[in-house]
Parts: sequence; C-alpha cells; structure tokens
Amino acid sequence: MGTISHKNTLKEKQMKKKLQYYAKEILLFCLVMFVAANAISYYRSSDLNRGKLEKEEFTLLWNEPYTLKKNRSVMLHFWATWCPVCTLEAPNIESLSKEYEVITIAVRSGTDQKLKQFLQKEGYGMHTVNDFKGELAKEFGVAVYPSTFIYDKNGKLIFSEVGYTSALGLRLRMWWASF
Repeated sequence: MGTISHKNTLKEKQMKKKLQYYAKEILLFCLVMFVAANAISYYRSSDLNRGKLEKEEFTLLWNEPYTLKKNRSVMLHFWATWCPVCTLEAPNIESLSKEYEVITIAVRSGTDQKLKQFLQKEGYGMHTVNDFKGELAKEFGVAVYPSTFIYDKNGKLIFSEVGYTSALGLRLRMWWASF
C-alpha cells in the first residue's frame, strides 16, 4: 500500500515540475514577444512626423468643422475599417474619446456614408475624419495602421505608436501628456 502511495506522490511531483517548466517557458515566450513587438513599433514609428502639431482644425464626417481645444492634450489616431488590428483596438480608442480629446482619422475607408454606417453599426461616437485619399496620412508620414500620435497641450509630440496599444497604455500616455 505504501508503494502505491509513494508512486502517486512521485508522479504528482513530476507533473508539478512539468507544469512549472511549461509555465516558465510560456512566460518567457510572452516576454520575448512583448519586447519584440515594442521594438518593431519603435522602429516603425521612426518614419512618423515628429514635428509640432500645427493643425488646429479638422473636417469631420459630413463636412462638420472641428477645432481643437486650447491648452489640452490631444490624440490623433490613424486607422482603417479594412485593418483587423484597427478594429480590435477601436473599443480602446472609443473609450478614451469619452475622457480625452481624440481625433480619429479613417484612412481609405470608403465614402462618408460607408464610414458613418460602420461607426453606427459598431456604436462608436468618436470624432472621425474621413481621409478618403490618404492625404492626412501622407502628411503625418503614416504608412502602417493603426498609428497613434499623442501631443501635449502645447502641440509638442509626446508619444507616437504604430500597431496595437492597450487601453491602459493609451490612458497612461494621455494622462502623462496632460501635464
């Protein structure tokens, strides 16, 4: 009887060691992927416009004029309806737009009517510019989507990101830019 109990305990220890090994490997893999993704994002963002935000007025969907508020940080978020990463990140941007000044620029995403239908279907109310021909994207040096620019209250670029950014990451960057 004691031998069976001893074998079970030995099997449990071996199983526990295997689980610890796999957990360590998964954690290491996640860490490497996190570092690699951030390195790629940093490299891709090197081509983005690094200058001061000179633009104070935007034309939103349906030719609705929008003027940026003075002395407030702002996020410009370039995205596209055809971009899977953009649609994955869109709820983060929508959430942020309720607390901070956020202008989203939909690049080559169809007509105003098509874009408005997409936003309504998804339940998004964020301020959106239709960059039908990609002119604004070109002006800002954006070639990869999504791309995000965060400016402080003086129009100085504080952060630029290429690719997916978590809601927490965006929120912390906007909080930092508001000082």
